[in-house]
Amino acid sequence: MSRSWMALTGRLAWRGLLNPRLGLDLLRTAWAFRRRRWWAQAPYLPLPDRPYLRWRMYTAYADENAVPPVEDVVRFARWRRQTMGL
Repeated sequence: MSRSWMALTGRLAWRGLLNPRLGLDLLRTAWAFRRRRWWAQAPYLPLPDRPYLRWRMYTAYADENAVPPVEDVVRFARWRRQTMGL
């Protein structure tokens, strides 16, 4: 995980701690992005699949190495809750 992804994760964690509803939305979104069968191969963490994440960044930002702004992730997590009725 690159440094900027780590920074994004830290900022989102902080926002989630300050706002528990948002924290739940972010956790549910992260869980939805996890690699399938994540327990079957190292590092045994529910992290996103890299090719899938690169594709998502390319379709959203036209750059597969993009790191989304915090507000985009927050908006997406809230939108996901509202549209899926979570």
